[in-house]
Amino acid sequence: MQVAVISDIHANKVALEAVFDDLQESATDDASIDAIVCAGDVVGYNPWPAECVAAVREREIPTVMGNHDRATSSGTSFRFNSMAAAGVEYARRKLDDDTVAWLSGLPDTRTVFDGRIKVVHGHPDDPDRYTYPEEFSASMLGEEDVLVTGHTHVQGHERFEEGIVMNPGSVGQPRDGDPRAAYAVVDLDDLSVDERRVDYDVDAVAAAVEDAGLPERIGERLSEGR
Repeated sequence: MQVAVISDIHANKVALEAVFDDLQESATDDASIDAIVCAGDVVGYNPWPAECVAAVREREIPTVMGNHDRATSSGTSFRFNSMAAAGVEYARRKLDDDTVAWLSGLPDTRTVFDGRIKVVHGHPDDPDRYTYPEEFSASMLGEEDVLVTGHTHVQGHERFEEGIVMNPGSVGQPRDGDPRAAYAVVDLDDLSVDERRVDYDVDAVAAAVEDAGLPERIGERLSEGR
């Protein structure tokens, strides 16, 4: 079973569409994608929150709540800098009640595929805890074979005797020095992880950020992968 794993879309429709296109183009009869899961933060930063939520909902992608999703739907904050705060305020203005209700109903944890994959946003013990790949440990795993995290926007995975801990990286705002959209594919048959990157039109997103009245730095940092 092949499961695509995405996270931290952050309202970047252009990057998300590039990832979906890559999934479709890379699928073969022997290696088709059976499902997609999302480790949260569908909204925030970029100017297409409604479109990105709609894309996730239309595909019925199991998703957990990220801190930007929570802030947008509940009005709370998470030590946001000015760029993050601006993205949340923008999303609040653009989303209708039904979309906000969907965000507010997202769980902190999901266990899917007969318990084989657990999805969280930050850490199993704290959804807002940044857990970088170098901090992954077997102690993070429970009964699942694969633990999916997000939040750091840094792609990486570690395989332990107990299972795999992984972060697919960020679709919409990578922070590992590579500006390409990040995602991963987990093979549940052999417990392998294929980390993938996809080019997309970063300049078009930066222009849309400026047109939306969001801080220009949001768009500028996309080309730096930070």
